[in-house]
Amino acid sequence: MRKIIYTLFASAALLAPVSCSQSRLEIEQKGVTAYENFYKTDDDALSALTYAYAAMAKNITNTSSNQIPFLAITNLCGDDMLAGGNYYGDNDFDAALNEFRYDNQVDPIVKAYQQFYYANYAANLVIDNFGGDKADSQIKKRCVAEARVLRAFYHMNLAIYWGCPPLVDHILPGDAKPYNCDRDPVNPMTHEQLLEWCAKECEEAADDLNERANPKDENGAIVVTKGFAYGIAGKAYLFAGDYDKAKVALKKVITSGKYELVPGERLNDCFHAVGDGNEEKIFELNAIVNSSISDQTFYARSRGYTVRMWNWRTDKMEKRPTIDGIDGWGICAPTQSFTKAMVENDGLDSWRLKSTIINVEDVMGKYQGGGIKDITGLYGAHEWMSFKIIPRPEDIYKKGSQTNFVFMRYAEVLLMYAEACAMTNDKDGLQYLNMIQNRAGSKHVSTALNLDEVKKEKMFELWAEGCRWADMVRWGDFDGVLNAGKNIPSLYDSKWTNEPSETRFYVKYSNPNTQETGFKKGKHELFPYPEYEITTNPNIVQNPGW
Repeated sequence: MRKIIYTLFASAALLAPVSCSQSRLEIEQKGVTAYENFYKTDDDALSALTYAYAAMAKNITNTSSNQIPFLAITNLCGDDMLAGGNYYGDNDFDAALNEFRYDNQVDPIVKAYQQFYYANYAANLVIDNFGGDKADSQIKKRCVAEARVLRAFYHMNLAIYWGCPPLVDHILPGDAKPYNCDRDPVNPMTHEQLLEWCAKECEEAADDLNERANPKDENGAIVVTKGFAYGIAGKAYLFAGDYDKAKVALKKVITSGKYELVPGERLNDCFHAVGDGNEEKIFELNAIVNSSISDQTFYARSRGYTVRMWNWRTDKMEKRPTIDGIDGWGICAPTQSFTKAMVENDGLDSWRLKSTIINVEDVMGKYQGGGIKDITGLYGAHEWMSFKIIPRPEDIYKKGSQTNFVFMRYAEVLLMYAEACAMTNDKDGLQYLNMIQNRAGSKHVSTALNLDEVKKEKMFELWAEGCRWADMVRWGDFDGVLNAGKNIPSLYDSKWTNEPSETRFYVKYSNPNTQETGFKKGKHELFPYPEYEITTNPNIVQNPGW
């Protein structure tokens, strides 16, 4: 696949005009296109769209404060993930999410909220300047359509995680103070209506979008296409509780013939550079090796910090395992309840289990990690470790990741469709649920379609892909997080600790938190609006419990 890079920091000509003194306006600027002369041609539209994709890369998938806020808020509150680190207190901004002891100033929540709107601004630049009567060519129409889907994606996430955030569907003046969408004096929308707005935006945009040529079309996975538009429309309808409309949108992706599940033996490739643009990818942001930029710049732009943060703490091992591409900080690990459930459901020989988690015995023996030499152990870890997102040696370049950032796989579409069918007593969804299970090589294959069956498959199939917490909130399933922050495991090696143990690798538990932790009903279903938003905009009403 030919890699395409979005220029992240060279788009000043695309910014909306700002107020300046007349004397400064009169200073001739070399090599700069005047704002009023820019938004005209097809090439201008393509440049503006490139900036919109670059803004997505810079804000949604780029590193901020040593982590990617989007990944943090979508993954770390679930009952299937532990936020570990070197010790208690390390990586505390992520651990605060994981243990439900965060406030409205914690970095991932603050940054994620900001970044959705920053990226949304770039999409609005395309739509405001090339939409409507200005869309006088098919290229401009397509650029506007792609930007509309990106804008809908941002608002869908804002709605899922904040409830009724402001709807910003045009460029706002600098002094604007938008309202929560349900309090807007002109066009009030409930939470569900905002999600429906996102879905309709995608459906309306779809007519002007390109379609992926076929399942082997790698370039068709790195731009917004009809498939991604209908995938987002279906997801927004699903979260709004309109299951019939969700089925219609999602079935269009399924019947398009443009996507396929990869075979089970290639499942883990979906999360590594070798799987970029494969037949299962509906939309992912492209990564590229660029030898002209510095190591540190590539590291920051290519999720380098997150590659380290969510990888094993290999500095505490006798040597780095051969399957691992970079020394990590030990932040992300599956919970014991998740691994127990997955082993029971899938069996030890399933492709999916072997693509998702790995036993410490294999890490240290089969892949030559040796052992855990640090007598303080691996904090926030246990006998089953993460495997799906561990960077392979070939994924790493300049200590960053050259793996594409995946936003939606075909597997998620099939599972969302199965759920919508389960909620409407439609047997059509069973075949797609079985398709996921058979590809997984799971020992459990459903004979009937119901919500409980779908819930389990979504948990196992989409681990660490930003789905679990949003689903838990939607379903009201909070039992697994009521005691978050308590009985935190650490993994030890008796060879180095000299403690008697039935097995070489063993787990001990600690309770280092002195403050209150765990999910609180009526509070943690939604994130709080950041403090800066509340203090600077009197029209924003804080979410319940905060």
